[in-house]
Amino acid sequence: MQYWSDKAGTSGNSEKGKTFFTSTHGKEWSCSSCHGNPPTTQGKHASTNKPINPLAPSINPDAFTDQAKSDKWFRRNCNDVLGRECQPQEKADILAYLISLKK
Repeated sequence: MQYWSDKAGTSGNSEKGKTFFTSTHGKEWSCSSCHGNPPTTQGKHASTNKPINPLAPSINPDAFTDQAKSDKWFRRNCNDVLGRECQPQEKADILAYLISLKK
């Protein structure tokens, strides 16, 4: 989260991240369409039904530990939800939300 907060120039906001995560943004899906609401249990891809590990680091300690993998999935998922890549502030907010979730 610190990486994206630095890029954005301000800290991530968990409330904004929750709103972003659970809302649609002009496309059919929200982040929670596949990752669940809250994303503390196994999710399921909306079209393929492929299982998705929980995103909350408190549940899945491997989540967001590899910068390259995190960047790859942000690119793909943001494109599915927004039709574009997420901005640094959006990523910081999403990560603040995910980090705030407890078991």
